[in-house]
Amino acid sequence: MLNVSNSAQTNQTVMVLRPSSRAVTSCQYSETLKSRGLNLIECPTLEAAWNAMHDGCRVGLLIVTREAELSQLDKCEPFVSNNQIAWVGLVAQELIATPRMREFIGEHLFNFITIPAELDHIILTLRHAWGMSFMREVQGKPQPDPQAAEADATMVGNSTQMRHLFSQIHKVARTDASVLVTGPSGTGKEIAALSIHRQSARRNAPFVAVNCGAIAPQLFQSELFGHEKGAFTGANQRKIGRIEAAQGGTLFLDEIGDMPFDMQVNLLRFLQQKTIERVGGTESIEIDVRIIAATHIDLAEAVRQGRFREDLYYRINVVCIEIPQLADRGQDIEDIARHYFSRFASLHNRSLRGFSKAAMHSLLAHQWPGNVRELVNRVQRATVMAEGRFIQPEDLGFDRQMAQTQVMSLEDARAAAESMVIRRALSQSRNQISRAAALLGVSRVTLYRLIDKYNIRADVMPPAPPELFNGEKPEREACK
Repeated sequence: MLNVSNSAQTNQTVMVLRPSSRAVTSCQYSETLKSRGLNLIECPTLEAAWNAMHDGCRVGLLIVTREAELSQLDKCEPFVSNNQIAWVGLVAQELIATPRMREFIGEHLFNFITIPAELDHIILTLRHAWGMSFMREVQGKPQPDPQAAEADATMVGNSTQMRHLFSQIHKVARTDASVLVTGPSGTGKEIAALSIHRQSARRNAPFVAVNCGAIAPQLFQSELFGHEKGAFTGANQRKIGRIEAAQGGTLFLDEIGDMPFDMQVNLLRFLQQKTIERVGGTESIEIDVRIIAATHIDLAEAVRQGRFREDLYYRINVVCIEIPQLADRGQDIEDIARHYFSRFASLHNRSLRGFSKAAMHSLLAHQWPGNVRELVNRVQRATVMAEGRFIQPEDLGFDRQMAQTQVMSLEDARAAAESMVIRRALSQSRNQISRAAALLGVSRVTLYRLIDKYNIRADVMPPAPPELFNGEKPEREACK
C-alpha cells in the first residue's frame, strides 16, 4: 500500500469525537495517528467540538467501537449534521450491519472505514475529506459575504436609548436568564437576541431562530420537538426539532405571542424539566439551551385576556428588554441610513456618493411606521433607482414637494438657494462654466466645487428667464 503517513500535513487538523455516555480513554487509532504526524484534537464533549469548529477545524473523525455507543449517536447528531465539517467514521465492523449505524453513516458522514483498518488508509481518507471540505468552502461554492452578514446583524446607533439598550444586552449576556425582547415590528428584536447570544458563553454553539407565527398549528409539535420515523403519515425519517438543534446554544422564539395555546403547555413543561420527547418517541432527551423570546404585542394584556399562559409568561420574562421605535431615535436615523448605504451601494451602484441634503432631510422628517426594516428597505431601493451621484428624496420613495414643505434649517435653505442660482446661471450661459462663473462672481474652481456639492447635471436643468441676472452679479457671499 502507498505510504502517505510522512506527507500528512500538521495544519490539516482533525477533531476526534466518540459518542459515549461516559468518559473514555483515547482510542488506540487516535494515539497512533498522532504519532504518525496527524494533528488530532480530542473532543471529550460537544462543547469542545464546537470550539474546535469555531477555531477553523473542518474535518472530524467519529469513532464508534462499542454497541452501547449507538444509543448516544442522537446526542451528537445535531452537531455532526452541521455541513461545515466533513466527517469520517471509524466504525467497528460488527456495528456496520445495525440499522441505526447504516442510517447515520448515510445521512451524515463523508466516508467511513471499518475497524480493523490500515493506518495509511485512514490518513489518506482524512486528507481526502480535508481537501474536499477546503474546495467546498473556498472554491467549490460561493460563500456568504461576511461583511454583508455582519451588516445585517449589527445594531447601529448612538442615541441615549440605544446606549441604554447596549448596556442591558451586555449585562444579560453574562447570565443564562431567560430574556423577553419587546418592541414594535421592524425594530430589530432578532438582532438584539443574536447580539445577546454572541456576547454570551454560548457564542460558539448554535443560535436557532423560530418564528412562532409562521408555523402551521398542526406542525408546531413536530417542528419544535422533532419526530421519530413513522410517527405520522409522511414521517419517512427521524427529524431533529428546533429545540434539540439548539443544544448547548440559544433558542430564539420570535413572536411568541402567536404560539398556539395548547403548545404553550408543552413549551412550559420543557422549560421546567429541561427535557423533550420527539413525537412518536418515548426517550426523554436532556436539552441545555438558553431561551430568548420576542413579541410585538403586550403579553401582559394577552395574559389578562386568557390568550397567553400566565405561568409561561413569568418563565420567559425573567429579564425584559424593550427596543425603542426608530422615530424616537433622532440622529440614529442618519447613522443607520449611511451604514446600509455603504453596503448596498457597493452591490448596486458604486458611483453613488451618498445622500443629498434634501434626501437626508426627508429621512429625518419621516415618521417610520415600519421602523428600521422600512429604513433599510428604502435605502436599498434608492441605491438601485438613483441616477445621479447623490440619492434624492424620490429615490427613497418620498414626495419632493412634501419634503420641501417641512420646516427647513437655515443651512438647508441657504443650500437650496445656492443650488437654484447656480442651475439658472448655467442654463443662461448654456452650460459654459467660464461664463456662468463670471455671472456668479466666483472662480471656475469654486463653481466646479459647488456643482459637485449639489450634484448639478447640465442635461436636466430647465431654461432660465433671460432677465434673471440683467447684467448684475449676485453677491459673492451667496456662492461661497
